[in-house]
Amino acid sequence: MTELGVKWACEYCTYENWASAIKCTMCRAPRPGSPIITEEPFKSSPMLDPGREWDPQGMRGVAAASSFALTPVHDPCLCQRTRTRSPTESPQTSGSGCRPVPPPVDPCEEYNDRNRLNTHTQHWTCSACTYENWPKTRRCVVCDHPRPNSHPEPIQPPESDDSSSSLINEQDRARWRAGGGSCSGAGSQRRSPPTSKREAELQIQDFQRIELAAAAMSTKEEQEVDFKKLKQIKNRMRKTDWLFLNACIGVVEGDMAAVEAYKSSGGDIARQLTADEVRLLNRASAFDDGFTLVHLAIRFQRQDMLAILLTEVSQQAVKCIPAMVCPELTEQIRREIAASLHQRKGDFACYFLPDLVTFTLPADIEDLPPAVQEKLFDEVLDRDVQKELEEESPVINWSLELGTRLDSRLYALWNRTAGDCLLDSVLQATWGIYDKDSVLRKTLHDSLHNCSHWFYTRWKEWESWYSQSFGLHFSLREEQWQEDWAFILSLASQPGASLEQTHIFVLAHILRRPIIVYGVKYYKSFRGETLGYTRFQGVYLPLLWEQSFCWKSPIALGYTRGHFSALVAMENDGYDNRGAGANLNTDDDVTVTFLPLVDSERKLLHIHFLSAQEMGNEEQQEKLLREWLDCCVTEGGMLVALQKSSRRRNHPLVTQMLEKWLDGYRQIRPCATLSDGEEDEDDEDE
Repeated sequence: MTELGVKWACEYCTYENWASAIKCTMCRAPRPGSPIITEEPFKSSPMLDPGREWDPQGMRGVAAASSFALTPVHDPCLCQRTRTRSPTESPQTSGSGCRPVPPPVDPCEEYNDRNRLNTHTQHWTCSACTYENWPKTRRCVVCDHPRPNSHPEPIQPPESDDSSSSLINEQDRARWRAGGGSCSGAGSQRRSPPTSKREAELQIQDFQRIELAAAAMSTKEEQEVDFKKLKQIKNRMRKTDWLFLNACIGVVEGDMAAVEAYKSSGGDIARQLTADEVRLLNRASAFDDGFTLVHLAIRFQRQDMLAILLTEVSQQAVKCIPAMVCPELTEQIRREIAASLHQRKGDFACYFLPDLVTFTLPADIEDLPPAVQEKLFDEVLDRDVQKELEEESPVINWSLELGTRLDSRLYALWNRTAGDCLLDSVLQATWGIYDKDSVLRKTLHDSLHNCSHWFYTRWKEWESWYSQSFGLHFSLREEQWQEDWAFILSLASQPGASLEQTHIFVLAHILRRPIIVYGVKYYKSFRGETLGYTRFQGVYLPLLWEQSFCWKSPIALGYTRGHFSALVAMENDGYDNRGAGANLNTDDDVTVTFLPLVDSERKLLHIHFLSAQEMGNEEQQEKLLREWLDCCVTEGGMLVALQKSSRRRNHPLVTQMLEKWLDGYRQIRPCATLSDGEEDEDDEDE
């Protein structure tokens, strides 16, 4: 036993310890023949207590330990002076009046203690699926279960170091799902190398601070709602939004480089901070709702920045859309929409709009000079969204047949970047206005609550099929389904909260017409990294209505990362019906726009929220599309849906709003013509 490498067996628990260990690593019992002198029985081990049963749970987590052996001292006087006691012995029982000498520190035991400390601080075990998560994560990366006694901290911009944890969580979730969903398998986790003792202490301090913050929360529901709200805000942020937040911080800290980076990206200097952005910045003493870069420069007395920013604001073009030019007519339209809403009697008591209105850009734009047309499009369109949907990922206007010969080009209207962009884009595509008074949001909320059973059944069946089709073989308890559904209902009632696919499905029933969403397939981080599927692109049909009660003319929406935009066409003459081989029976004032029902790879667009009886192969889905939309096949063999809009059937208030908006550009036409004529005369004189 005294030889190096030979282990000795503990007489209490039979655990084999290293030869240099002076006490058992398992039960802490002294080694037989150890030089340690004790005056009372060893009490640290539960097996030595006659009145207590041995707990096998306490024997878990065995870790090998070793220590330096002590050489027995044969001098009685020296033994009396250097007498030691057991670790569990109290100072009163350690011997006579002389002061005991502490036992020597075992470096192997110290390493084991530090290793156990790091093991506990590096990961926390999920109570639902037993997956070990990193200490900074607030929810389990596998099952999304909240961490016990945790408080979600405000989400930092991706430029900070804290944002890497969220990206790691998404990558861990993706790896777990790709591996078949094993939570407790040997290959389901990747542990980092052991951290230092200092890092372990910092992690303990962070965990204590999180527990103190969690104690201030009143209920668990408030924690979940707050965390999901911050997550929704972060998910819909685009690269321009992060640059704007960095510019705001740059003004506060006197960093002009951040402001220049935002300006070079084409950002609006007059942009105002929203409530969600102020919440994301988490610095109430510096940032307020509605503040611009100019306001921040004035508050923090950045005189050099203020002069530059004021010059940029005066030179930058302001967005000029019809709803902003005609506020009186816009308010009348909002009141008209609110008064026209009806509720269907019966079991399916959903609200609906009785009028079929489709917004299109007036054909009179083509009569304006090219310079004026360019100015008009800069002020009414979202150039960034248009570029992303056309060039970066060909989602719209990718077909030359539709864009050139059939004159069915789509334009992305500029929209607010707040959380109401979906509702704003729906009203823009129909009436050309924003949902400023949250009339459509309230209607959406009331319809969801009144018809909750109908929409819940469709949603649950669709989500179950969608998860299984992507290989996510898991099932949720009914309580979990109810919690998720309650969260969807709560989003509809919160102004500024971002909405999901279910809300688009409900909006299709309120409009009583199909909604086609042309969106990017993947959402990416500000670094361009792919994070996952967007799931928004596809066709949303009012399947819970009777077909005879609905319109077959759809509206089109565009989706980029966290933002919706209305996709509208320009009025045309409807010459020779342009009918792609079909007799459309259209009048002279009817505009027909051909919306593709396939993507750029000629694959049929998904139809959302189908039941088990309606799901099938591609032929069955195409048949379903033909039943709910006016469809035809072009000469190039493309399946398209017909969107029809008529000037005579358009609402008179919308027509007045467009005319007043165009008058502003018609007034600058003579100046542009005069300048062109003067240039021609100068050329002739030369």
